[in-house]
Amino acid sequence: MRHALVFGASGQIGLPLLGALRRDGWRVSAVSRQDHHDEPGLHWLRGDFSRLDELPRRVDAIFSCGPLDGFARWYAATRIETPRVVAFGSTSVETKRGSADPDERDVAARLREGEASLFAEANERAAAATMLRPTLIYGAGRDATLTRIAAIAQRWGCFPLPRNATGLRQPVHVDDLAAAAFACVSAPASHGRGYALPGGETLSYREMIARVLAVLEPPPRLIELPSPVFNLALLAAQASGHATGLGEAAVRRMRSDLVFDLAPAQRDFGYAPRRFVPERAMFDPR
Repeated sequence: MRHALVFGASGQIGLPLLGALRRDGWRVSAVSRQDHHDEPGLHWLRGDFSRLDELPRRVDAIFSCGPLDGFARWYAATRIETPRVVAFGSTSVETKRGSADPDERDVAARLREGEASLFAEANERAAAATMLRPTLIYGAGRDATLTRIAAIAQRWGCFPLPRNATGLRQPVHVDDLAAAAFACVSAPASHGRGYALPGGETLSYREMIARVLAVLEPPPRLIELPSPVFNLALLAAQASGHATGLGEAAVRRMRSDLVFDLAPAQRDFGYAPRRFVPERAMFDPR
């Protein structure tokens, strides 16, 4: 029986990954900050990267479904033996590299450093590492973008966008990300490589938001505003605490294409993400 250690196991990607591993007969040690009850083949470890007791000495694979920078530091400091490491990063490593927002540039820098550290450490230990970089995540009601937008829209009964919010997006479902991690762990072609994981459909930012609003009850209105008016509305929303995290750089990206090629992941481990067909339950906070 193969043994996996999974970080971020109770998160939006970690939970469906646990299901895939257990269905395939893996024994799983799952890390979470909260208490969970053990089940046959599943042992929960409570802790985080700063303190984690009862670690196995050796596992067949380590999966990181949480913050990359913390995992990379932990992996460099631990002596656990494993031939295989699969970690999630983000396409923000590219899209936020040249952002006008210093906090966003810092996110991109930490992602780059985490990736470099992980690959270097794995190479030093003769382990095979794979980096998975999702685009805009949705599906479990725990993401910081579409679920937040859905909540704001329901509270206000509408959602404003600046005109010409036509930048292309590729939202990706959490179950497709878990399936990718599960598939690539046994794919030798993915050793030592990184992959963008976009969703299976490319659509405009406006159309993406319109589809989310359409499945809410009742459906909020989508209001398109001239940029000066939208900026004033955004300032008012930020002042009331309803649009934190949505800065000038994020608004500018609504008009920019953030598109990635899924062909390498498709070729190397059969990645096949779904089209963007949202349902109401996908945006229920959990």
